[in-house]
Formats: sequence, C-alpha cells, structure tokens
Amino acid sequence: MAEDSGQERTEDATPRRKQQAREKGQVARSRELNTMLMMLVSGAALMVLGPALISSLMTLFREHLHMSRADIFDPAAMMRLFESAMLDALWGLTPFFIVVVAAAVAGPLAMGGISFSTKAIAFKWDKLDPIKGIGRLFAWRGLVELLKALAKFVVIGSIAVTFLYHQLDEYLGLGYEPLKPALGHTMHLLLYGFMVIASTLILLAAVDVPFQLWDHNKQLKMTFQEIKDENKETEGNPDVRGRVRRVQKEMAQRRMMAEVPNADVVVTNPQHYAVALKYDPETMPAPVVLAKGMDLMAMQIRSIAREHDVMILEAPPLARALHHTTEIDAEIPPGLYLAVAQVLAYVFQLKRAGKGGGRTRGYGAGKPHRMDDLPIPDDMQFDS
Repeated sequence: MAEDSGQERTEDATPRRKQQAREKGQVARSRELNTMLMMLVSGAALMVLGPALISSLMTLFREHLHMSRADIFDPAAMMRLFESAMLDALWGLTPFFIVVVAAAVAGPLAMGGISFSTKAIAFKWDKLDPIKGIGRLFAWRGLVELLKALAKFVVIGSIAVTFLYHQLDEYLGLGYEPLKPALGHTMHLLLYGFMVIASTLILLAAVDVPFQLWDHNKQLKMTFQEIKDENKETEGNPDVRGRVRRVQKEMAQRRMMAEVPNADVVVTNPQHYAVALKYDPETMPAPVVLAKGMDLMAMQIRSIAREHDVMILEAPPLARALHHTTEIDAEIPPGLYLAVAQVLAYVFQLKRAGKGGGRTRGYGAGKPHRMDDLPIPDDMQFDS
C-alpha cells in the first residue's frame, strides 16, 4: 500500500502508533479462536456439569409444575410460582454461564487483551456509503473472509458427514432402546458429536490467529516520513533539541567554573587534563570533584585557579585517573583515596605553613607544584 507521498509502509509501528491504534479499538482479533474456545469449553462444561444440570431441571419440574386447582386460578400465585421457577433455573445454570463467559473473555485476552473504545462504536456516516461498502466487499480482505467461510464449510461439513456415517448404526438403534436409557444415550452421542465437530475449529484457529496478527501489524506499518513526523511531535525539532543541549551544556560549564575558586587543589596533566578537588573533613565523607576538563576547558580551569590563588599540582597519572573515573560533584572512587590523601595532606601542610593556617598567596602563581610516584591502581591507569 502506498501513501500519498509515494512512500511504502515498510517500517514497524512505533509504541506510540500501537497505543493510538488501541485507543481507537484497533487490536488483533480472531473470530475463529473465540468460536473454538466457546464451543469446546461449552461442550466440556456440558459433559462435566450435565448430570447436575439434569438433576436440577428434574427437581424444577417436580416442584414447580405441581400445583393445586386454587393456584391455577390465582394470578398472584401463578406469578409467584413463575418467579420461583425462573430463580431456581437461573441458579442451576449459573455454573455453566460462568464457564461460558470465562471462555468468551479468554479469546480476546489471548490475542490483544481487553480493549474498550468509544471511538470504535461511534457512528460514522461513511459506513453507510454504498460505494465504499461495495469496495470493501470486493477488497482482498473480503476475499480472504470468503475463502475462510468456504474453508470452514468444507472442513466442518466433511468432519460432520464422516462422523455421522460412522455413528449411523448407533443413531438408528436408539429407537429400539427404552425411553430413559435412550435419552441418556442420545445426550451422550450429541455431546460426543458436538465435541468432535468443534475440535475441527482448532485447525482453523491455528491458521487464522497468525494471519490476524500479521494482518494487524501490516495495517499499523508506517512510512519513514511518518516516523520522522512522530519523532518531531514527541521529542521536538532536532535543531531545537540541539540548541537546548548546547545551552544546557554551557550553563553546566558556567556552574562548574564558578566552583573552581572553592577548590583546595587543581590536579593537572599538566596541559591536557585538569581536575579541581574539594575536601571538608567535617561535612564530606570523601573528596569531591568540583570541576574537570580537557584541553581548552583544562586551560580555563587552571586560569581561574591562578586568579583565585588555588594551588595547581602536576600529577599526570592521578589527573587522568580522576578525569576518567569520577563525575562532577561526585566523590572520588575508593581506589584513589590513598593518592588523593597524599595530595591533600601536602596541600593542607602548605596551608598550615601560611598565615594563621589560611591560604598563602602565590599558590596559583609561578611554577606549579608537582608530585610523582602516587599510588594509582593498575585498573585506573590511563595513557591518554
């Protein structure tokens, strides 16, 4: 089937398309599956519940068809007898009705689940258009339904004729049996024949269910343009999304740069990587990465650190490990505790050597400090 745009429906339906179709009542359904379940379950229920149903009916006839002459001429008494008989009959048939209703619900549940949509039952004028009706009649789906009906007639008819031919002697012999045994034998033959004929619907359902699933998915297929349009509706224009991501990235970078002055130390590579660390023993269980970056971003971090007299420490293996293993505003991994502890101990020692234990001017200026041979785990060694 081609769209007006000339594109073919070759793409599988998206979850949104399937949900929209479900809201319109378009779900996979197989009448053959429903019919098969209804007939087989009804027949099995009659075979199991048959003796109890017959017993309840016999009791019903005995109790409610026996009345006095006064009751016959009393309309009120007749209505009471009628209501009582209907209630007893309904109560006796309730187990059978429950089984049948369960079978009626099981078919739709097995295919596409229960779906109720007011859109599906809404009145549509185009359904009254005779031209469109004739078109649907001669469409390929109408041909498929015709072939299915012919197949059902041939299969069920053949099985029924074959079964009756082999059971003909038993049916003819019923006339020679006493009344009560003949009634029981008749019920047995009827139920047995009903189950045999109903079992042929298993073959039809086995063919119809895969076809209905395939046809339903085929109807929901989309063109590539429809998928693009849906993505624009649900996620927005790609250009707009790109601009939003760029703005978000810029805002995140500005927030990150604003935290650099609060760092205790900036660990560098020395040129390619820069990581700003902060540790407060009273409020933090472990050191936290306030900012990190590569190349140009690393240069900006170092520049801000020098402006605010934040100590810059060259430790290439540690800088690479921190950059690759720790996110911004996250605690450093346990594997780097020892290396970072040595760095912070060195930084805090220099601070205590300053005035009043405060920050000494000149940490960020001049030649950066350097620490080599820090204990970096093998699984956190990065070459670049």
